[in-house]
Amino acid sequence: MQEAFDLLIRQGRAVTPAGVVETDIGVRAGRIAGLGDLSAARSAETLDARRLLVLPGVIDSQVHLREPGLEHKEDLETGTAAAALGGVTAVFEMPNTKPATTDPGALEDKLRRARGRVWCDVAFLVGASRENADRLVEYERLPGCAGIKVFMGSSTGSLLVEDDETLERVLRSGVRRVAVHAEDEPRLRERRTLAESRHEPAAHPDWRDEETALRATRRLLALAATTSRPVHVLHVTTAGEVLLLAEHKDLASMEVTPQHLTFAAPECYERLGSRAQMNPPIRGEEHRAALWHAVETGIVDVIGSDHAPHTLEEKARPYPASPSGMPGVQTMLPVMLEHVAAGRLRLERLVDLLCAGPARVYGVAGKGRIAVGYDADLVLVDPRIERTIEDAMVRSRCGWTPFAGMPVRGWPVATIVRGHLVMRDDELLGEPAGRPVRFLGCPA
Repeated sequence: MQEAFDLLIRQGRAVTPAGVVETDIGVRAGRIAGLGDLSAARSAETLDARRLLVLPGVIDSQVHLREPGLEHKEDLETGTAAAALGGVTAVFEMPNTKPATTDPGALEDKLRRARGRVWCDVAFLVGASRENADRLVEYERLPGCAGIKVFMGSSTGSLLVEDDETLERVLRSGVRRVAVHAEDEPRLRERRTLAESRHEPAAHPDWRDEETALRATRRLLALAATTSRPVHVLHVTTAGEVLLLAEHKDLASMEVTPQHLTFAAPECYERLGSRAQMNPPIRGEEHRAALWHAVETGIVDVIGSDHAPHTLEEKARPYPASPSGMPGVQTMLPVMLEHVAAGRLRLERLVDLLCAGPARVYGVAGKGRIAVGYDADLVLVDPRIERTIEDAMVRSRCGWTPFAGMPVRGWPVATIVRGHLVMRDDELLGEPAGRPVRFLGCPA
C-alpha cells in the first residue's frame, strides 16, 4: 500500500542527528513520520528542497515581545511574525512586561492573548521576585511555562532579585533549570555615575563592567551548588565568565547572543550609538574572542537572540536615559549562517546551538531535531542566497535592526511549524496557528 503523508519535503540536505544527509521528509498529523527515500509515497502537499538545506526549526529561548503594557514597541503578533520570517518556530518570552509575569493569572493572560495571534509556538517564563519566591515550585509546572527567570541586575522592567537570601529561596523552590540575567546590582548602583557623567553609549561597558558580570555569576554558582539547582546563565559576555562556567558544567549551562559574537567595542558604539546598547553590554575584542572559543570548545549550550525591541525615538534619548536592548529574532539565523559561511563554525554546531541546545536546556518535548516522532518544525535554507540585511525588511514593530548593512550568505526561504507552511519566500502564509510549547514532565 502506498504510504501517505500530509506534507513531503523532497531531496533536501537535512541536518539530522546522523549528520547532514540527503533525504525526503514525510509529515503526518504535525509530526515527522518518515525519513529516507519516500519517492513512492503520496502527499497532499510537496515541497521541492533540492539544493536547499533543511534544518530543525530554530528555538529562540530569549525574546521580549512586550505584551502586555508595551505594545508600542512590539506585541505577540508582530514579534512572532518576525520570528517565522527568520526561520524561528518556537520562542520563549521573558516576564518583564507590564504587569510582569509573576503569577498564574499573568501567565494565563499571556496564553489567552497568544491564541489565534502567534505565528510560531510560544512559551512564557515566570519572573522571580521577593514576593513569589516560595511559590515558584507550583508555577514552573503550569502549562505554557518555559521555566523561571531571575534578574540579578536591573534591566528593562521592575523585576529584580539582588540579594542572596531571596535568590536562595528562589533556587530552593522548584527543580527545573532557572534562567538568570547575571549582573551584580549593588555594583551597578555604585558605578552608575560613570554613565551619568559621560553621556555617551560607549560608557556602557565601563559602567556595567566585567566585574559586574563576574561577581553575579560567582554568587549564582555558589548558591546553585548549595541548593543543587541547575541554572542557565543568559547572554554571557566576558572571558572571565567563560572560564568560570567551564569549571561548573555540572551546575550551569550558558547562552551567548549573535550580537556579542558579531560586534565589538569600541567600534560598534562609534557606528551605532545607542542602537548597540544592551544589557550586559557589547565588550571589547578580547571578550568576543573568548565567546567564540567557548562556542568552538563546546562550553556554550545555546545561542538566543535576546530580542528586545525599542522604538528609535526611545533609543534617541540621551544616554543613559536611552533604553537597553535591540531586536534580533528575525535576523538571528541569517547572521549565524553568515558566520557558518565565513568558516567560524560548522553547520552541525549551529543547529546544536539554535535547535537541540535550547530543547535540552529547557526540557522541551518533541522539538529541536529532525527525527521521526518529533514535531515537524523545519526551516528550509538556501545557502546560495546573498543578501544585505536592511531596516526595511524587519517585521518587528520597532522597524530597525543593529545588523542593517551587514551582508549575509544563506537565507531562510520556508518555515514550517508542526507541518504547517507559515512562511515561504519572505511571505507569511495562512493564519497564525502557534500553540504553547510542551515540556517534559509538565502538564500539556
